[in-house]
Amino acid sequence: MDRFRRTETHPVPRPARTRAFLLLLCVLCALFAPLALSACSGGQSQPATEGEGPVDVKVMSMTGPTSIGLMDVMERAEKGETADAYTFDIVGTADEVTTKVVSGDVDIALVPANVASILWNKTEGAVSAIDINTLSVLNLVTADPEITSFDSIAGKTVYLTGKGTTPEYVTRYLIDEKKLEGVNLEFKSEATEVAATLAGDPSAIAILPQPFATAAMAKSPDLKLVANLGDVWKEVAPAGSELVTGVTIVRNEFAEAHPEAVTRFVEEQTASVQAVLADPAAFAQMVVDKGIIQNAQVAEKAIGQCSLVCISGSDMKSALEGYLEVLDGFDPASVGGSVPDASFYYSVG
Repeated sequence: MDRFRRTETHPVPRPARTRAFLLLLCVLCALFAPLALSACSGGQSQPATEGEGPVDVKVMSMTGPTSIGLMDVMERAEKGETADAYTFDIVGTADEVTTKVVSGDVDIALVPANVASILWNKTEGAVSAIDINTLSVLNLVTADPEITSFDSIAGKTVYLTGKGTTPEYVTRYLIDEKKLEGVNLEFKSEATEVAATLAGDPSAIAILPQPFATAAMAKSPDLKLVANLGDVWKEVAPAGSELVTGVTIVRNEFAEAHPEAVTRFVEEQTASVQAVLADPAAFAQMVVDKGIIQNAQVAEKAIGQCSLVCISGSDMKSALEGYLEVLDGFDPASVGGSVPDASFYYSVG
C-alpha cells in the first residue's frame, strides 16, 4: 500500500479556462482603470501649478518708490533663491508698462494706482489688483518756519508738479475738504524744478514726492518735511481709504493658470518690503544701481519715507476703492472712465 495518497488533478476544459481568464481581466481593468485614465489625462483636472516646478514670471515696475520694495526679492531671484523664476524689468514711464500688460508680455506689474484702474477699464476686466505696494509719497516741504502743518498753506502759493493728474487732484481735494482759502497752486514740469525753487527761496512752499523730497532736504538743511499728505488724507477722506501711490496688478489669464505662483509672489513681495525697511543701508546701493535714486546716502534716508507696504485682501479693497472714487469725482478719465467693481480685487491664497 502506498505511504502517500496521490492527489489526482483533472485538467480544466479549455472553454472554462478562457472564461476564468476573461473574468480575471475584467476585475483587473476595474481596479486599475481610474489610474490609467488619470495618467492619460495629463493631469488636466489639477491646477496648472501642480507638480510643474518653478513658474517663469515676468514682472515690470517703474523707476521710483514702487520698485524699491522689490530690491530684496530681485536680489534673491538673481541668486536663484526664489521658488519661481522671476524676470524683473524697471522702466521709466507708465505707458511702457501698460503696453506690455495689454500685449500679454508681462504677467505682474507695479503701476500707479489710477493706472491700475485705467488698465482694468481698457482691458475690459482682464487684470486684477493683488496688492497695494506703496502708500502716500507726497510731502509738504518748506524752510518757512511759519508753515507747521498742511492747514498753514491757507493764503499761500504752493509749488508742485502733476497738473491735470493725481497730484493736483489729491492736493485740491485736501484743500477743499480742509476748507483752506486763498491757496494758489503753481505747477512746474518736473520735481527737480520744484526742488530748485525751494533751494532758491527760503519762503517757498512745495509738495514734493519721494525720493525728491529727501534729496532736496539733503541739499538744503533748512528745509523740513512738514507733513505727509497721506496723514492729511486720513483726517478728511472716506473711512478706511488711503492715499495710494502704487498697486500691483496681475493678468487674469496668468492668475487663472498659476494661482499658487501669484500667492507666492505676494509672499515674496511682502518679505522683500519687510527686509528693505528693516535694513535700508543694505539696499541703498542696489537702489542706486537700479537707477532709482542717484545717491546711496539719499537712498538710505528716503527708503523709510517712501511708505512701502504690501496690503492685500479686504484691506486693499477699502483703501484703494475710496481713493479711486475721489479721483473719479475730479475726472473720470483719471481712472479710465469708471471705478472698478468688486471683480477687480484679487483674493490672494
